[in-house]
Amino acid sequence: MSTARETHAAPSASLIFTSQGTDCHAWHFRGEGEQFATAAGRPAVVMAHGFAATKDCGLDSFARGFAAIGLDVLAFDYRGFGASAGEPRQIISPSGQVQDYRAALRAAAELPGVDPNRLVLWGVSMSGGTVLEVAAGRSDIAAVISLTPLVNSLASDRPAPRPSSDVAARGAAGRRPSTTARLLLRAVRDKYAQTSGRDRLMAPAVGRPDEVALLNLPGTYEDYASIAGPTWRNEVNASIALDALTHRPHRFAADLRCPALFQIADYDRCVPVRAAIRAGVRARAQIRHYPCDHFDVYPGKRWHESIRDHQARFLTKALGAGAVSS
Repeated sequence: MSTARETHAAPSASLIFTSQGTDCHAWHFRGEGEQFATAAGRPAVVMAHGFAATKDCGLDSFARGFAAIGLDVLAFDYRGFGASAGEPRQIISPSGQVQDYRAALRAAAELPGVDPNRLVLWGVSMSGGTVLEVAAGRSDIAAVISLTPLVNSLASDRPAPRPSSDVAARGAAGRRPSTTARLLLRAVRDKYAQTSGRDRLMAPAVGRPDEVALLNLPGTYEDYASIAGPTWRNEVNASIALDALTHRPHRFAADLRCPALFQIADYDRCVPVRAAIRAGVRARAQIRHYPCDHFDVYPGKRWHESIRDHQARFLTKALGAGAVSS
């Protein structure tokens, strides 16, 4: 798969933190200026990517946007992915990713000049749901941003996209029953391998229609290719196809104690849209809608700059001097 994409300025520094005894690799972007600084320090945004992706798959553009308005940013790879350590590789564990986010929050709180009581959680797609669980009940989280969030994996809760020039061109057809059966068989075999200590069975994270892959809607392969970074690998544990059925982070939305922004792609073919909206309501969040598909929020896509602008506006209000003093 091609990895060509726009390149951006390097982060201020790279750093390593540990999660459950394993080294995780992160980029640190230092905030420019003192717009949000108090005697306790600046806020810091902690971010990781969504399903099967790595931090070099377009996260730097979001991170640089936050740094430009005065926020420190810690963008990291989960254990077993990208530049982070961890074996076996490419194993998606929802509970393990929650642990990694918590470890990243501890690392961000220790950055020079950062206020440990004003941390921001940012997530996209699968991590857009993960951050709800991580933030639930915490008083040190000052804001949450959940972009095109996966909060419930039930496909029956996903409405068919309405016609639009870009979405209709890519199509909305689901996978064939025979392809689904082959994927689920591989997932069951991987579950057995996991419990018996054998080598794991992998599956492509993304593929073309009729290929056995976790995501294989028309155009999804090309969309993923447009953001794929050099450390990204197109394989994950096949059993995530089964584990995803019980992945329900929407249960934690009502437990947020901070302002939240939910950014919904109304024609999203990859996550259940109605479930995301309901989670945003439970979180008492600001909900913004965009007439686009799941991957249209990334660098080089039509809606990326609007998405970044709305995130900056939200955090400026949520973290501004008035919000802090009150």
